[in-house]
This record gives sequence, structure tokens and C-alpha cells, in this order.
Amino acid sequence: MITTSGLTKRYGGVLVLDAVDLSVQEGDRYGVLGPNGSGKTTLIRLLLGLVYATSGDIRVMGQPVPRRLNTVLPEIGALVEGPAAYEHLSGRVNLALLDAAGPGGVRRTRNSRIAAALDRVGLAGIDNRPVKAYSMGMRQRLGLAAALLRTPRLLILDEPTNGLDPQGIREIRDLLHDLNAAGTTVFISSHLLPEVEQLCTRVGIVDQGRLILQSDLAALHTPTGRVIVATPDADQAAVLLDGRVDQRTGDRLLVRETDPAALNARLVGAGLRVTQIVAEHLSLEDVVLAVTRPGSDRVDRPDDRS
Repeated sequence: MITTSGLTKRYGGVLVLDAVDLSVQEGDRYGVLGPNGSGKTTLIRLLLGLVYATSGDIRVMGQPVPRRLNTVLPEIGALVEGPAAYEHLSGRVNLALLDAAGPGGVRRTRNSRIAAALDRVGLAGIDNRPVKAYSMGMRQRLGLAAALLRTPRLLILDEPTNGLDPQGIREIRDLLHDLNAAGTTVFISSHLLPEVEQLCTRVGIVDQGRLILQSDLAALHTPTGRVIVATPDADQAAVLLDGRVDQRTGDRLLVRETDPAALNARLVGAGLRVTQIVAEHLSLEDVVLAVTRPGSDRVDRPDDRS
């Protein structure tokens, strides 16, 4: 669905993307993660032909971009760097103008498609107030509605839940799941790791312009070699395990052990009660923090070298 080879982008002397080899398969829910300033939004703009690469190749749905972009644009829905709109017009009028100006818009079905898109993003009851009166969350929903006007095969979204409250975030996540189940490939950038972890099947991690990791999400959730144990007999369990407990919080122990079943058998065999036992796995946050530098918005005190 999306492939890039050696994709590089410079702005003057600044290297923003450095030889990125991206692979997104049809049917993926693919999330791009990385610190602020890592190049995520630039990558999306390149995929949509909004900026041109310094070097490298891009193919979307098998077509070279930007050379054959007009061939695939009618099948792409996109939201990049927040929704744009004419502030003095209503949301419905904005969507009508966007549909009329974009490729593949059919006038005969325009009103019904606008109504369906607004309904899907939770704006079915929207009135005729101008967009300048919308909340940030309403603006984000309107931008998503614009991306859904033509039932896209590929949905490319930059921070799609920005400005939404927890209920709104869940609604959009469920919507993206449903769209994907119906055949839409979803490609998003986000800094919200829990959302990516709940939504995506594949992830790419970008840092300092380089794609440093690309993997199925399930493959990243590897065991840590420790087991989480909950037991009301925590004191006795800690003594029995003789120094293998790395951490204790109340009745929960974090134990250096690779076999939960064997550990459970040992504890129960010693007459101790076990209410929960499960292998610890790396979270997506653990993986991202392990392979990326501190965020670009961090400002540390210079070293005192005097």
C-alpha cells in the first residue's frame, strides 16, 4: 500500500528525513511514533505530495508519488497538521467546498456523503454556526469527516485524536477499527503511545529523521524474563524466592523467572496462596524509550565545566 526506498528530505542544510525505507501492507493499521521534531509530519507530507523528496522513491498503491499522485488521490483520505477550514463558513459548507474542489467528488451524492461522514465522526447534529465558533475537538472531528467523504482505501492521519477528550478518543479509535475491518488501510502518526498500542497492528519508530524500528506490534511485546505475582503471602514468598524478587508493591512481587507455571507450582507447593501470576512483557512505551533520544522540547542545564 505504501513503500519508500531511501526517502530523504533536506531543508537547506537541515536533514529532516534520512534514507527511510517504509513498508505498509494493505489492511495494516500502521502507527508512526517518535519524539517531537523526529520527522513524522514531514514523512506524511511527502506521501501526499505536499512536499517533494530530496532523494529516494515513494510508491502509494503501486503508483510513484508525486508523479502519479492524481491517480491515487481519489482513494486517499487525509488529515495533516490539524484541520483547515474557512472560519466564517459552517462545517457543512466547508465540506461541500472541499468535495467540489477535490478529485473524485460526485455532486449527485455530495449531500448524502457529507451527512454520512458527519454522522460517523459524531457531528450529525451540527448546526450552521461558523467554524470559528467550534471547539478544538469539533474542528478535529470535522477534519476527520473531510477525510472520510469518499470512503478511502487508504487513510493517512496526523495526530487524529488531537484535542479530543477521552470519550472522543475512544470513539475515533473504534471508528478507525471499523473502517479497517471494512477494508481501509489506516496510517497514522501519533505521540499517544497507549492509543497506538490499542489501535495499531504495525508500528514504525522515527528518531532524528531515521526509521530506527519497523515491526508488527505483537513482536515487540516480548517477555522481559520476569513474572508478576500477586499473593496475600508476599512476605513468605519473598523469603522462599531468596533474592529473586526485583520489586515489591504491597502483595505484588516482580520476580526474575521465565516460567510462570513453574513458579506457581513452587509457591503453591510451599502452601502459599497465589491470586495472580503472569509473565511481564515489554510495553510499547518501554520499546520507544529504549531506542529514541530525549524529546526535542527538553532543555537541560549545560554541564558546569568551570
